[in-house]
Amino acid sequence: MRTYLDFEKPVAELQARIAELRETANGGTIDIEPEVAKLQAKSDRMLRDAYAKLTPWQKTQVARHPQRPHFKDYVAGLVEDFMPLAGDRAFADDQAILGGLGRLGGRRVLVIGHEKGDDTASRLKHNFGMGKPEGYRKAIRLMQLADRFGLPVVSLVDTSGAFPGVQAEERGQAEAIARSTEACLALGVPMVAAIVGEGGSGGAVGIAAANRVLMFEHAVYSVISPEGCASILWRTADKAPDAAEAMKVTAADLMRLKVIDEIVPEPVGGAHRDPAAAIAALGAAIGGTLDSLSGMTGDQLRADRRRKFLAMGDL
Repeated sequence: MRTYLDFEKPVAELQARIAELRETANGGTIDIEPEVAKLQAKSDRMLRDAYAKLTPWQKTQVARHPQRPHFKDYVAGLVEDFMPLAGDRAFADDQAILGGLGRLGGRRVLVIGHEKGDDTASRLKHNFGMGKPEGYRKAIRLMQLADRFGLPVVSLVDTSGAFPGVQAEERGQAEAIARSTEACLALGVPMVAAIVGEGGSGGAVGIAAANRVLMFEHAVYSVISPEGCASILWRTADKAPDAAEAMKVTAADLMRLKVIDEIVPEPVGGAHRDPAAAIAALGAAIGGTLDSLSGMTGDQLRADRRRKFLAMGDL
């Protein structure tokens, strides 16, 4: 069953009307197809118009949509012969950050990313995509493994932020994220990061300090959530839409600020409406980006990352 966002209510009402017509005419003699086609065309037009002018807060809602593809969906759709690798070899195997080896477009790669889960049980298992220190230490281990064997690294970012619990802090959350970011910057192999949903704070940057950062059209990327920003500045989360506008969280804003390098188009109505098309588009973008980086030496790749991050915001 499709979940509709608040700004999609007119579309939801039309879809409910279409379903009602089909149910009423089920097995009957009345030809309802002309009316259904008319309503569907109106619904499609309203959806296109709504998604052509989304506000930053609406894009945040789309990026968080529960039916949006997650890490496991991208791996299933893009990576052949995927072999998951587990554990940080120190404390535990964090289920919020997953990774492994495989082939993407025929190229051997190491893939890491956040997994949020898609139902209550899996969301609890994956901690809603909020990595703990052992998750970032696992990411470091896997990136160093890729560097040792000359494998490009692809990271898929989708988290509201690293887990802020007391136990995570006791185990060195900030230090783990900092060292994971350092590991990204030190890689002698190409690294491509893709913001596929939410990119929240250091929890995102820890696996996104890449040579090239791609971002889905309706994804968001920010130093803090709009609700968190609003709570700090206005003492109320009700101002989250204003915060989202001020924070420049959208792909278009971040492209202009040189934080990201490419915007990957989504199907009309968002990636959750046509996951297969969204996954294919992301795979093509990642493949093309890896092709453009394939001839660079380790020193050139490290220098390239340095130039990229020092140029951010330099307009």
